[in-house]
Amino acid sequence: MSTSAALYEVAPVSWLLRGWALVELSKPKIALLELMTVAVAACIASSGLPADGWLLLHALGGTALVASSASALNQWLERDTDGRMARTARRPLPAGRLTDWEVLAFAAATVLGGTAYLALAVNLLTAGLGLLTWTLYVWIYTPLKTRTTLNTLVGAVAGAGPVLMGWTAAQPETTTREAGLMAATLFCIVFLWQFPHFMAIAWLYRRQYAAAGARMMTVVEPTGRIAGVQAVLAAALLVPVSLYPSVLMKTGPLYVALVLALSLAQLGTAVRFLARPDDPAARRLLRMSLIYLPAQFGLLLLTPFVFPWL
Repeated sequence: MSTSAALYEVAPVSWLLRGWALVELSKPKIALLELMTVAVAACIASSGLPADGWLLLHALGGTALVASSASALNQWLERDTDGRMARTARRPLPAGRLTDWEVLAFAAATVLGGTAYLALAVNLLTAGLGLLTWTLYVWIYTPLKTRTTLNTLVGAVAGAGPVLMGWTAAQPETTTREAGLMAATLFCIVFLWQFPHFMAIAWLYRRQYAAAGARMMTVVEPTGRIAGVQAVLAAALLVPVSLYPSVLMKTGPLYVALVLALSLAQLGTAVRFLARPDDPAARRLLRMSLIYLPAQFGLLLLTPFVFPWL
């Protein structure tokens, strides 16, 4: 009998609490961040708000379902290691608020429903990208977490996948070079952003990761130097990458100034973490990463309406 099943038998959970546990299982905070990148990518691909608002809502709904399935299966695969980490021990499975079969049924229903929904209501390309992202996250990234530090690289690719889903929802056939470059730039922004974000988390919870057998960089190389180097390199690359939309979208100097200040602020916190890897520096880096992505995508969203003239 699994640990989660044993706990479930000891502490029965009401249907209401079980429903809330399913919401927790979908990791709503992470899902909201992913949906933000979908929406912004779709708006940029449409050069403003999409003419068909329902199409955007369909894309968001289908993506939310597929993302919920990925989060659920990730927690099912990691249910034992989650139980050994204080930061994850209260998740629905290790806490005994859901059974294995409930989680598997939820995950199957949401990935099948979400993929079918995207295929029928949006397009086949977006549905295919959703399924590919789901596969990378669940069946490659998650198992790699206990095998190699390269798990972060794979996780960053999966994390940037929703950007392409949003783009293809609005523009399934990218016909111009500029459009292709813009889609690639948005993908790269989200891909690179994840390294400072992940390295800060990996440092703060390094002892818990070590106890759970996770092969995070801060566990394999506990001084934090390599994690710091990765955070700095990614943050440094984000400076020119985040400015490239100003060329493609022909923005004015205000966009350049704001994005440059934002990117340099994140680079500065990454350099500080590299210079002195400790918990306060990692928390600053984590906070900065949580500011950076919404702010960067918010500026991109405003660009067609504001920045060409400023």
